[in-house]
Formats: sequence, C-alpha cells, structure tokens
Amino acid sequence: MSVAAKGGNLAGHAGRVLVIGGGVAGTSAAIKFAEAGAQVDVIDSAENWGAVGAGLTMSPLTLRALGHLGIAPEVVAAGHAHDTLTLCNPMGGVMNVITSPRLFSPDIPAEGGIMRPVLHQIMAARMAKLGVKTRTKLTVSALADDGKGVDASFSDGSTGRYDLVIGADGLYSKTREMIFPNAPKPSFTGQACWRAQLPLPADWDSGRMFFGPIKVGFTPCAHGEMYMFLLENITENTHRAANTMLPRLRELLMPFGGPVAQIRDTLTEKTDIVYRPLESILLKDTWVKGRVILIGDAVHATTPHLASGAGVAIEDALVLAEELDKTADYNAAIAAFMARRLPRAELVVGNSLRLGALEQAHAPAEEMGALMTASLRAIAAPF
Repeated sequence: MSVAAKGGNLAGHAGRVLVIGGGVAGTSAAIKFAEAGAQVDVIDSAENWGAVGAGLTMSPLTLRALGHLGIAPEVVAAGHAHDTLTLCNPMGGVMNVITSPRLFSPDIPAEGGIMRPVLHQIMAARMAKLGVKTRTKLTVSALADDGKGVDASFSDGSTGRYDLVIGADGLYSKTREMIFPNAPKPSFTGQACWRAQLPLPADWDSGRMFFGPIKVGFTPCAHGEMYMFLLENITENTHRAANTMLPRLRELLMPFGGPVAQIRDTLTEKTDIVYRPLESILLKDTWVKGRVILIGDAVHATTPHLASGAGVAIEDALVLAEELDKTADYNAAIAAFMARRLPRAELVVGNSLRLGALEQAHAPAEEMGALMTASLRAIAAPF
C-alpha cells in the first residue's frame, strides 16, 4: 500500500469531501482523505454516534487494514490482540490450535477483538486531530451531480457542495437507493447471529471456537472482557422479543459441556445480549456513479463467518485513496479501484455465504474447515 501524498492527485480530485455514514468504512475514508489534505465532512443519522455496538473480531485481514490506516497500536492497546485461535469440541476438548500470520508487521499481533464503541472512539479522535467536521442526527435528502461536483441537501435544510461524496451508510444505505434505485435489496441468509458481552476467563488468552450442533465462539475484546457469538439457523427474518432472548440463548447452548456450560450458567437478565438476523448484499457491477462512490456494507455487506467485514470496508477506503492519488485521470482511478475491490468483495461475501449454507446443511466439519482454510489463505494475500 502506498500512502496518498498531501497536495497530490488525491487532493486535486477531492478538495472537499462528504462522507455519509460514520461507521468503520466512513471513518476510514475520512481519515485517509483528510491526511491527504482534503476538507472532510462526516454526517451520521444516529444521535449517539458510535455509542453502542457489540464486540468486533479482528481477523488478520482487519488488523492489517487498521495498520495501514495508522491506528493499529492504539487498537491493540485498547482491545485484545493475539496470534492463535483454539478449536474445541462441544465438551471443550482441544481439536486444533491455529496460529495466524502477522500480516502488517512483526510487532502487531495477527488478530484480536475490540468493542465497537472503543474502536469508534479511537477513529473519532484521529478524525478530530485531522480537522474532520462531524455532524450527527443528520441525513442527505438530495444529491445533484453536475459532473464537476455534487450539491448535497441535508435534512436540516442546509446545503453543501463537494468534489466527492462517499456513501458509507451501511446495509440499508439511502445513498445506494438514491444513485442506484434498481440495485438489489439486502437478502436474508437463513441464519441469525447472537452476541453477548461476558467476563473473560482468567486462563483464556486468545479466541476460542466450539463446534457442536451449532458453532459458538468467544473473542477477547479488552482486558478482562470478551464477547460470545453464536450462529443459529432460522427460517424467518424476524426479530425476537427481549424477554425471549435469555431462555432461547440458554437453550441453544444446552448441547455444550465444559467451559461453554459454565459460561451458560452465568447468563442472567443483566447479560447484554444482541440478536440479529443476518442479511447480505453485493453489488456486482459498479459502486460509482459520477462523483458519488459507495464503499463498505453499502455495497458488500457480508456475514461474520470470516470475521472480515470490517477489514474489507477499511480496505475500500485505503484503495480508493491510493488509486485516486496515482493519477489525475478520475475515470482511470475509479476503474482501477473497481478492478481491485470487486473481486475482493466477491471472495469475502461469496465464501462467507457458502460457509453459512454449509452450516445450514449440517455439512461435515472437514468440508467446512477446508473452505474456511482456503478462504483465509486467499484473503491474507495483498489487497
């Protein structure tokens, strides 16, 4: 990865940039463009921007991307970083220990976990230091692209003109609907993800995954904390009532013994449990219309099977900045961006969905393991 130079081609393409959406993709783009000298505005529809969220598993791909973004040391210090993942049977017996490569540098561990609000605080602090302006509880009501720039109208009645607009507003992106009204809608995958924040057992120093009738994993995400994730096969894309979550989660964990059973017995009404049916989307043609560019979950929302959704979103921002800085030809830069990013998104989304389908079909563990191993090897390649 090269670094966009301040005052180079990137600044020429994008002296003033609007980023719609303050999640991982949007904040990554804001950081890279501001570093290159652009004046960046970030808006987010939420009032308490970045204040909530479960844990985030950082795959080797994700920690490498955070390294290129320039914040890996802060993330490692605030979260939990390690090099191994322990695979266990339902009773807790160790089946295998996978050691992952350190993709960014020898002094940054391969993978880890962090709470999303903590990661947001790190990224928001970096944006503030770079002079990025942020506004919350604000949406875009219209975008008018005249070929040289984009006039944006906002929900509070204000307006602004920008050289570039980056839509990073997630799975249900309003920006996507504006510029690609005929684009596919998010599709239900047949699974739901459960997450719960829990104390970290004293003798666990890395991630653990337990394979039974379903898969359940644990990612340390801070000193003394971890989060549990569990994938359930479901038939309908509906949310659960809050009072049904604890008994259902306990029921799903009943086939497990050993450490998982011990953790199950500690779950109470005070446990922070999150349940979300999984949906996915992949735009396979282009993510760009004129001076409006979509990145992250707005164009390639994936499932958590490869723990790389955040990583590929950060990569989008890194590659977009890099390609725009390489040439003064905007169309050539965009073509190069798409040539690099679309195959990457197809790999991560496609193989994640295939893993989910194998889980739903109760495929042999060897088949799922082979696909996961091949996928992790592929996404470890340079981006």
